[in-house]
Amino acid sequence: MSRKSQALAVLMVSTLAFTVCFMVWMMFGVIGIPIKKALGLNATEFGLLTATPVLTGSLIRVPLGIWTDKYGGRIVMALLMALTVPAIWLMSYATAYWHFLVIGLFVGLAGGSFSVGTPYVARWFPKNRQGFAMGVYGAGNSGAAVNKFVAPALVVAFGWTMVPQVYAAIMLGTVLLFWMFSASDPAHRVPSGTRFSDQLHALKDPRVIKYCQYYSIVFGGYVALSLWMVQYYIGEFGLDIRLAALLAACFSLPGGVLRAVGGWFSDKYGAHSVTWWVMWVSWICLFLLSYPQTDFTVLTISGPKTFHLGLNVYAFTGLMFLLGIAFAFGKASVFKYIADDYRENIGTISGIVGLAGGLGGFVLPIMFGALMDFTGIRSSAFMLMYGVVWISLIWMYWTEVRRTEVIGPRSPVSPAFAR
Repeated sequence: MSRKSQALAVLMVSTLAFTVCFMVWMMFGVIGIPIKKALGLNATEFGLLTATPVLTGSLIRVPLGIWTDKYGGRIVMALLMALTVPAIWLMSYATAYWHFLVIGLFVGLAGGSFSVGTPYVARWFPKNRQGFAMGVYGAGNSGAAVNKFVAPALVVAFGWTMVPQVYAAIMLGTVLLFWMFSASDPAHRVPSGTRFSDQLHALKDPRVIKYCQYYSIVFGGYVALSLWMVQYYIGEFGLDIRLAALLAACFSLPGGVLRAVGGWFSDKYGAHSVTWWVMWVSWICLFLLSYPQTDFTVLTISGPKTFHLGLNVYAFTGLMFLLGIAFAFGKASVFKYIADDYRENIGTISGIVGLAGGLGGFVLPIMFGALMDFTGIRSSAFMLMYGVVWISLIWMYWTEVRRTEVIGPRSPVSPAFAR
């Protein structure tokens, strides 16, 4: 098999593996709804339930990235997926709240697959195609949408306990397929003399901290909303679980699949330009999504008149669709930054940045629930994310935009600038 064919095979089978891992990682976004009803959970407890797998999937990203640099992505990815199979299966036998939390921690290992596959895939491609390759791999985020298609059908037909059983079988089959069609190249490994402390030295780099902030919104926000949206549609618009999941997929699907397009744009126009526009589109969408359903009364010359202001289900879904596209492009552009700036240390840096994004996906659902319990306003989740995007915009302006012409003859992608 030629090197090019081998690279394509690695990309395809790795993307499949990541899609399945992400589907499993987002499982509580659907099965958490009947579990919440059965256990009588409040919004904060539901947020913790959905976020628990995200915690371990985030914390393990840094060591997984380092092990990928040292031992190679093929063996690390295969072992990681195999370890999750027993925990996924045991989920169907849980009965108490703490059972779900503990087993969820082990199921969450699947979320660490991102920091394995990203450097594994990137090193099979030349620099000018790494953004696209990482974008295609990152499209495995669409596993969140796959979960919204598969899990509700299983819940309605057989009950929620069937979901983890089916997912365990799918994960086992994926492990076998991945091992059969993937490959390993010893040249992609970091020399064995490299120390753990040397690889973590990058944490002192302010650029890494900044990329962590960007990723906490485009990835952390994507994960959090993917977990939160099904129950949001049910509570806000009174939909059943199947229709709610279908509409929630209008955010999750473009937020995953279009990451590859975002990678192509990042290769062509640069990570900076794409990320800047992503933040502005996200800011506008979140501003509109933040406004709660409101009735107000105005005293007119003919008496009081009441007006209603708020998004209907169609406008809401349209804005979520646009937000999903923006997040997809942003996830790709942040990792284009990493591929450009840390070519020799992609595994470690992607693990650190992925950890920040994953922690965002862990903290945000809990905060969504706490805010809803405290304020009684469902759209408070979007108010919170709107504030986080403000931080990213301000930080990016002061560190990058003031020094760079995003569009024009002196922009980094302009032929005139190149000359």
